[in-house]
Amino acid sequence: MLIVQKFGGTSVGDLDRIENVAKRVAKTKDAGHDVVVVVSAMSGETNKLVGYAEHFSKNPARAEMDMLLSSGERVTASLLSIALQEMGFQAEAMTGRKAGIVTDKHHTKARIEEINPTKMQNALKEGKIIVVAGFQGVNEEGDVTTLGRGGSDLSAVAIAGALKADLCEIYTDVTGIFTTDPRIEPKAKKLEKISYDEMLELASLGAKVLQNRSVELAKKLNVNLVTRSSFSDEEGTLITKEENIMEKPLVSGIALDRNQARISLAGVKDRPGIASDIFNALADAEVNVDMIIQNKAVDDTTNIDFTVPVGDLHDAKKVVDSFVQSDEIQSDSYNEDICKVSVVGVGMKSHAGVAAKAFSTMAKENININMISTSEIKVSMVIDEKYAELAVRSLHNAYELDK
Repeated sequence: MLIVQKFGGTSVGDLDRIENVAKRVAKTKDAGHDVVVVVSAMSGETNKLVGYAEHFSKNPARAEMDMLLSSGERVTASLLSIALQEMGFQAEAMTGRKAGIVTDKHHTKARIEEINPTKMQNALKEGKIIVVAGFQGVNEEGDVTTLGRGGSDLSAVAIAGALKADLCEIYTDVTGIFTTDPRIEPKAKKLEKISYDEMLELASLGAKVLQNRSVELAKKLNVNLVTRSSFSDEEGTLITKEENIMEKPLVSGIALDRNQARISLAGVKDRPGIASDIFNALADAEVNVDMIIQNKAVDDTTNIDFTVPVGDLHDAKKVVDSFVQSDEIQSDSYNEDICKVSVVGVGMKSHAGVAAKAFSTMAKENININMISTSEIKVSMVIDEKYAELAVRSLHNAYELDK
């Protein structure tokens, strides 16, 4: 088998942990498998580098930040390769460039456009363990780029797809995907398998184990993903095609996203194309809009409410202000004291009443629902942040996810 293994910052947090990772990689190689390892920077390293940059500038050039931040992963890759060589294995550390990862030109948020796996394939034929610095690539002009949040996961999935690997293992500090956050609901159970679509919903809805861009790419490239812990031998959770899962539960999990802000626009001029203009301007500012509600008001105006990640709120305000100043919007207000709680499961497709149970559960706990969004496999509700954990526990209990 060809296995791609990715180890995150906590897994390679210090020299002892890097040595433990080397032992785990060696065990996989000794079992007769070909191995490509993708590593993150040691935990805390990226923040340290950002701090160095901010000593000189509060707004450093993105291209320079890519050069700076990509060094963290290179350090880890070199150290792990040295550790493996000392254990008697042939190992080779590769930068994103050497691994053939080509991206677009968007510094600090680049997207992978293609991977030329020739050098990796040649090294594998020579029996080497390849250790790739994750989170990075180069654009067509040869400039170093980084892939943004969750970039090392993305590197691992893309490499697994390019090499047609049998498995891509994502090692973290948790043992797999749970029915909800065990820190909120101790009765949460680990899932053996989950579909790409369910994982995509859970990842985009606040589950921190995997970043949604990685799951999207795994689905597109048909890469079997496993999430598991670096610190135990416990089996992880397999993320795969829906048809590979025999018994589909009605609901797989409850997700909580606290990273949400609500924007309310009142007295929006009710003319054809106004919503298009507002949301195109937000898209141009790279603001990710999530849930949207539009209500007809009075006097030829409408009200629009929508949610964005808290990190995008500053840019969203700038866009909204431009419409307020041009008298297209009468007033705007913002609320960061909200969260989004979601019920996710492919089994919903063939069962009625899932949404009704969610709403009645909220009603029993006297939790007011501010916004609702539904799809074939999810029901999302925006509620006041102070009810977040109560909502998660109540829904987990209502759908009997601890059984």
